[in-house]
Amino acid sequence: MIEFQEFKLDNGLQVLVHEDPSVQIAVLNILYKVGSRDEVSSKTGFAHLFEHLMFGGSVNVPNFDVELQKVGGENNAFTSPDITNYYMTMPYQNIECGFWLESDRMLGLPFSDNVLEVQRSVVIEEFKQRYLNQPYGDVWLKLRPLAYKTHPYQWATIGKEISHIEDATMDDVRSFYDKHYHPHNAVLVVAGNVKTEKIKKLAEKWFGSIRKGSPKVGTLPVEPKQTEKRTLTVEADVPSDMLYMAFHMPARFSEDYYAADLLSDIIGREKSSRLYIELVRNKKIFSSINTYVTGSIDPGLLMITGMLSDKYSPEEGETAIWEVINTFLATGTHTEELEKVKNQAESSLMFSEIEVLNRAMNLAFASLSGDPHSVNNESNLIQKVSVADINKQGKEILKEQNCSVIYYKAKK
Repeated sequence: MIEFQEFKLDNGLQVLVHEDPSVQIAVLNILYKVGSRDEVSSKTGFAHLFEHLMFGGSVNVPNFDVELQKVGGENNAFTSPDITNYYMTMPYQNIECGFWLESDRMLGLPFSDNVLEVQRSVVIEEFKQRYLNQPYGDVWLKLRPLAYKTHPYQWATIGKEISHIEDATMDDVRSFYDKHYHPHNAVLVVAGNVKTEKIKKLAEKWFGSIRKGSPKVGTLPVEPKQTEKRTLTVEADVPSDMLYMAFHMPARFSEDYYAADLLSDIIGREKSSRLYIELVRNKKIFSSINTYVTGSIDPGLLMITGMLSDKYSPEEGETAIWEVINTFLATGTHTEELEKVKNQAESSLMFSEIEVLNRAMNLAFASLSGDPHSVNNESNLIQKVSVADINKQGKEILKEQNCSVIYYKAKK
């Protein structure tokens, strides 16, 4: 149970406070409701670029990291298709330094040519190292546009191609910042050894005068239902053949999400799953196999990925996977199997709430559902999933016409 207080500033900033006097630190987590899904197809990678730009100094703080380190703090950030999340920890006595730093980069960035060029170079190098020059690194650059034809999930967070970052102008950058980085589009979570009344005063002092910004207008395009299997063969200089299978599944805050998530656990999570037992341990067709969900706010993907043993091709591996899936669809799950994955999910949930930083992140993300109290309802939703729910989701998700497949082959 994550207990918290909630209030909102006049400029629209949502603030959540989780008090935990048992720790000696404070966490300041600010989630911006902007990810790669909020980009246009001709200018992608901007949300990720801004993750870097926001550390390049703000109007009154030339060096963000130096100021935070002076008070014993640490910080980092991440970008996803749905959000950009910045977080920092520090001794609780120095929490006001965090307010100063985060409010200043929300207030305004210097937009210097030098900072843009430095961070542009960093992102381009990351694109090359992680996505182009690393074995299997480009799989999501190829899989997303295979699985999504309309929704902006069709490009990866890093962007569709390097040229979009290479060609980004200062006007492009300013426009993206003004549209997304303002109080109305953010959630601030403060957690740790703090008091709500003090946080209210600090939030008003440091964020209260920042421009409100405009709420998002319009809706994202809805991905049409997939009606036929899609495949792509890739040959590259990689150690072994890999197989990637993507199935469309319910959105993160859908009532069917937890059944789909537990379905993925039954099919391919860890060494007790059906795919591992049959295809890794027994038949040795795969040397490793894994199933997981993307957990996207809009309808996401249930993924099956596997590395083939030397004697088998990706096509043969896919055939073997469908045999396991079809057996599952014919017989369904059973109570004991479902209880096992429920216990695993509960254990993961409990582990995720040990650290106060994780609690802050979980609370921030839960707020995107429209009700931050949903953070405390996950356990109930997991337990509510029935055998019938699992079997229903299996039949709706694990279909060939709902599947996009990449055969990733090593050059011979």
